[in-house]
Amino acid sequence: MRKIPYRLAGAAAVLVSLPLAVSPPVAAHAVEPDYTITVDPSSTGASIPKSMYGVFFEDINYAADGGLYAELVRNRSFEFNTTDASGYNGLTGWTATGSAVVTNDDQRLNERNRNYLRITGAAGITNAGYNTGLAVKKSDKYDFSVWARADAATSLEVTLLTSSGAALSAPLAVRVAGDTWKKYTGVLKATATSDVARLSVKASGSARLDEVSLFPRDTYKGRANGLRKDLAEKVADLKPGFVRFPGGCLVNTGSMYSYDAANNYPRARSYQWKDTVGPVETRATNKNFWGYNQTYGLGYHEYFQFSEDIGAMPLPVLPALVTGCGQNRATVDEALLQRHIQDALDLVEYANGPVTSTWGKLRAQSGHPKPFNLTTIAVGNEENLPEEYWANFLRFESAIKAKYPNITVVSNSGPDDQGGTFDNLWAKNRAHGSDMVDEHYYNSPAWFLQNNRRYDSYDRNGPKVFLGEYASLDNKLYNSLAEAAYMTGLERNADVVKMASYAPLLANIDNVQWKPDMIWFDNDESWGSTSYQVQKLFMNNVGDRVLPSSATGDVLQPEPITGAIGLSTWRTAATYDDVKVTRPDGTVLYSDDFSDGNADGWTSVTNRGNWAVTNGAYTQTTTDTEDTMVKAATIGETDYDYTLKATKTAGAEGFLVAFGIKETGRFYWWNLGGWNNTQGAVEKGITSAKEQILTKPNTVTTGKTYDLKIQVRGTKVTLILDGVEWASFDDNAVTEPFAQVVTEDTKRGEIIVKVVNAQDTPAVTKVDLGGRKVARTAKQTVITGDPGELNTRSAEPIQPVTSTVHGISSVFTREFPANSVTFLRIKTR
Repeated sequence: MRKIPYRLAGAAAVLVSLPLAVSPPVAAHAVEPDYTITVDPSSTGASIPKSMYGVFFEDINYAADGGLYAELVRNRSFEFNTTDASGYNGLTGWTATGSAVVTNDDQRLNERNRNYLRITGAAGITNAGYNTGLAVKKSDKYDFSVWARADAATSLEVTLLTSSGAALSAPLAVRVAGDTWKKYTGVLKATATSDVARLSVKASGSARLDEVSLFPRDTYKGRANGLRKDLAEKVADLKPGFVRFPGGCLVNTGSMYSYDAANNYPRARSYQWKDTVGPVETRATNKNFWGYNQTYGLGYHEYFQFSEDIGAMPLPVLPALVTGCGQNRATVDEALLQRHIQDALDLVEYANGPVTSTWGKLRAQSGHPKPFNLTTIAVGNEENLPEEYWANFLRFESAIKAKYPNITVVSNSGPDDQGGTFDNLWAKNRAHGSDMVDEHYYNSPAWFLQNNRRYDSYDRNGPKVFLGEYASLDNKLYNSLAEAAYMTGLERNADVVKMASYAPLLANIDNVQWKPDMIWFDNDESWGSTSYQVQKLFMNNVGDRVLPSSATGDVLQPEPITGAIGLSTWRTAATYDDVKVTRPDGTVLYSDDFSDGNADGWTSVTNRGNWAVTNGAYTQTTTDTEDTMVKAATIGETDYDYTLKATKTAGAEGFLVAFGIKETGRFYWWNLGGWNNTQGAVEKGITSAKEQILTKPNTVTTGKTYDLKIQVRGTKVTLILDGVEWASFDDNAVTEPFAQVVTEDTKRGEIIVKVVNAQDTPAVTKVDLGGRKVARTAKQTVITGDPGELNTRSAEPIQPVTSTVHGISSVFTREFPANSVTFLRIKTR
């Protein structure tokens, strides 16, 4: 298929407000079409699996605790500590009056729940929950529970309060009797609505408390230890074909050892599923990779249950004992590897085994005697040590296939859409005949509009693709339009791409570690991003097979790389000297050797770092600051050489040399010694985010001076390190914001024409359905608006509009609105 052109300049185009009215049909003779879509009646397209689109859940942005997991109490087990985050302690989230001390001794609730609260005499504690407080609703009921013991009979008074101390419920009296741990329960009924409530527990005498919990009665499906209803419903409304969990970087970072005495209870571990099942009071706690604590109240059992509740396939991801996400370490411990492999086998037994088996019995005891019907397991996540990862993957796969031959085992291709790791792992997976390979990438809207045909050239007989994480690098409608255009290419290649999930899924607006995200929320409200609306439209209108089609139109050609030159560091101090830009014939366009003692002409881009001219060189001296970019000399010529000397003087990484810097925040930089001094790359900046153009292993030596040369010839760049070519790339892809795919829903007897027009002008389009007999009307759903628009807590302007349209036939012409996604569901006859 030939993809369709961009008519205007994409992200640089003027943003305009657009009405949500549906577009009218256009008489075929009235105007020459800008585009044509032609269905090939002689070809049979690929079938589209139910699993085509799903969701990826990771506890990032407080997505679990304080998010999807409905527990209202923060730090209910008093387990927080400074390993989780600076300033955390056992009373984080709590305010205590009287003598209330977090204690770790042999009177604890159990060995994995290390801390408890010792109250001496009359005392009280108040929990503020997450963000501004607990969200409660008038007349709703809330289930309170606590594990407690006391030397003598003690009464607890439990109440909901406002932030100023006024009662929001009648008090609940709990009598604690006996010096053994026992669970006590009760119900609180809110007398008013508030999103800043507090939970107060007052003791009349000495006691020990643990697992102080408060759950809304109204959870998703009414389940105990359940999920926040509005968030779960938003996910369910997507009708996902699968749920990938629990991560992400949570899976393969930190210690791979167990949370036990033999390993000194490591608090920064990879996500290990056995920590997260069984009674919640026996589940381990952990440092979350994203900088907070995770309780594991939302664990593997709940993930399996949620997948079943929404009719999705569960897809767990297990650690491969090779850390990723910048850590890049392989654990070499044969006994530990064997234990994790056995854990993988035990997971299948937990999900699918009979109630008479060890792990099937635990599943049944947790309330689910029937199997969860697990069919697919992924091993590893974005490992950047391909040799070590591959050796371990083969061990996992062999063991799983030997015992469970029907389980699909998913490998991966590293952390990006290209580069040495990607090529290496794909070559290994192809030669081995792996079931499926997980790809991840987060890129600019332009990248998605330039790569619609990415999977056209993949081997139809090779491993299938699972696009486990992807997103365009913002949450504006323009980003969503680029994603939508790309999704038409995923569907067109449904014989290769079997699953795809936008990521991440959830973000608490008051605790954001990563964006963009699909669904946003605070304590009591939630809203879908523009990408949520687009994803929902695709996921609810997939169809079950592709109708092969082609499209015609112009394309927007790439522009040469021009702009300012720059210097930067990332958690590193560095010195730069002898900066020069010349034409290919040697004519000097700009030079600065800093011998005059100043840096006149250099300006800060990010207002970070400590830049000064010292001893005839330009230096940046901080080692704890990221992205300290400065720039100079805007280069308007298309062919030039940028040379300089660079020396790392201290810090964790290397240095960065920027070029093609635009006022809009777009730039390129050559990153040497990145990712904790393990990798080099060329990255392309797009406002607040970056995409990787190429990557390769690289280390920078402190104190060594490097000669760097960036040779620019139009769109082609050659990078030369100490006189030797290091890498090259050509950023010459055309931009194609008009995209389409046609699928068929055979069960409903409908053709679905899907058109994305990611440009600022309407697209008059002739659609030829290849002689199919169809109804004269169609159900049309359109998402459109200002491409710079966001959906926010206060307003959600980007919403689908559905109507009935006329003038449909085997061949018809329509005008698709500017900056729009349009789906036409057409009945066949």
